[in-house]
Amino acid sequence: MPALIETEAQLEDVLSEPTPEVCDAMSRMQGDLLLLGVGGKMGPSLARLARRAADQAGVVRRIIGVARFSSAGLARQLNQAGVETITCDLLEDGAWRKLPDAPNVVYLVGMKFGTTGQEPLTWAMNAYLPALAADRFRNSRIVALSTGNVYPFTPVSSGGPTEDHPTDPVGEYAQSCLGRERMFQHFSGKYGTPVVLIRLNYAIDLRYGVLLDVATKVYRRIPIDLSMGHANVIWQRDANAIVLRAFCLCASPPAVLNVTGPDTISIRDVAVRFGRAFGIEPVLVGCEKDTALLSNASKFTKLFGPPPVTVEQMIEWTAHWVKIGGRTLNRPTHFEQRDGKF
Repeated sequence: MPALIETEAQLEDVLSEPTPEVCDAMSRMQGDLLLLGVGGKMGPSLARLARRAADQAGVVRRIIGVARFSSAGLARQLNQAGVETITCDLLEDGAWRKLPDAPNVVYLVGMKFGTTGQEPLTWAMNAYLPALAADRFRNSRIVALSTGNVYPFTPVSSGGPTEDHPTDPVGEYAQSCLGRERMFQHFSGKYGTPVVLIRLNYAIDLRYGVLLDVATKVYRRIPIDLSMGHANVIWQRDANAIVLRAFCLCASPPAVLNVTGPDTISIRDVAVRFGRAFGIEPVLVGCEKDTALLSNASKFTKLFGPPPVTVEQMIEWTAHWVKIGGRTLNRPTHFEQRDGKF
């Protein structure tokens, strides 16, 4: 890992650098890999990671990404990286029949931002489409991305919910995400499809994420609300690495795995650290609540080991990225929301 990241090209390289464990997982995978919803925040770097890992492992395998590709040039960039692309709106009639069979499927489709005011579309994206996917790929192994938002608020002192903690999502977005899980569980039971549900909480790179949100507010002297005073984060490459390694966990009924960093970070402490890096006193408002939306990563770290990139490294990278004016997605996470409205 580099000491600092200076350019977006370097960032993309870091996000798609395979670990030996990912290369090993790709060498043992049987057949092609289909990524549904590859055009989202995590999909492009996941596709490149899979392609590079397969190449380094010396195996011949198609990596196929499916998306609407509304972002100009993304399909071309993935093609240049050796990823095949299929332009497809999965809500259109007959779309699923056009997709090729694949023994290994990663489900990345989802809607979070702008869900408030678009509740019907949110449920269509987050619950209806998963049912179609689970039915269409009943003979595949499926790694489906979910979210830690399906858990209720839990005491910060508890370390967050483990995978067997009862779900109790706050708000329609999180409820629709539980609907996604239920669809995969239903069809897994009906067809015996091996599935693993990845409850992610929160994957970041330098253009997006909780740390960028805090750093940007400190840098611009914008008040930071401390009511959601704690969070979990994981570097996006490390999260994507687990997505590819998690095929070994696919089962029926579906397995569940929390994927996040092992540390519960304090938003106040992180803001102070960014303040030191910038020479700026953070503007902090409110007080930390005793509860937060958290996930316990103990099962993840026991199975796969701790993520290689630490919170300290992410903070250093993010502070430098903000100082040099690195490009961002300009899409706040709204992690501080306690009403579940996004």
